[in-house]
Amino acid sequence: MSSRSPGKPRTALILCGALSADATAWIEESGRDVDIHPLPPLLHNRPERIAPEVERLVLELRERYDDIAIGYADCGTHGALDEVCQRHGLRRLVGQHCYDIYAGEQQMAAIWEAEPGTYVLTDFLVLSFDRVVWRELGLDRHPELRDDYFRHYSRVVWLAGRRTPDLERAAQRAAERLGLPLEIVDAPGRLGPALRAVVP
Repeated sequence: MSSRSPGKPRTALILCGALSADATAWIEESGRDVDIHPLPPLLHNRPERIAPEVERLVLELRERYDDIAIGYADCGTHGALDEVCQRHGLRRLVGQHCYDIYAGEQQMAAIWEAEPGTYVLTDFLVLSFDRVVWRELGLDRHPELRDDYFRHYSRVVWLAGRRTPDLERAAQRAAERLGLPLEIVDAPGRLGPALRAVVP
């Protein structure tokens, strides 16, 4: 977390840990006085827990900060996160999920319309694939379940925020482990503007 700057308002940004690295880079570049409070990315495996965890942290932090912003899209909460934001007068990121933030809602709609059986990876998911996808699904113990889990998928799309050779190789390995072809969509630079809307 960043240190407090005397005489300046202080903002807490409660966000999905999957966005932490990119959000930290944007905060440092923009010079904003923001402290990041990440929640575990694995909450996405139980999205009904996201809104209660966000609200718990809001209640814990609200006396310490002048402002609190929420670095989540809806993320499968089916409006529960919006209820928390409305209750406490908070702003959240736009969109249904982080893919909308990285690629834009229109582009994501086009990706899924073109091929509904698309499995999407962000840079974070590429880097943490073994832990967040493979192990969480139990495929490290039961690799034979892969075809059951992914039988209805036809491709992997990597939303490449930072298209480096290492990340590209990691994305290719992830797609190969799923037995699916990889397509790369360049998606850099959208998180900053999205954060700017909730952290003025």
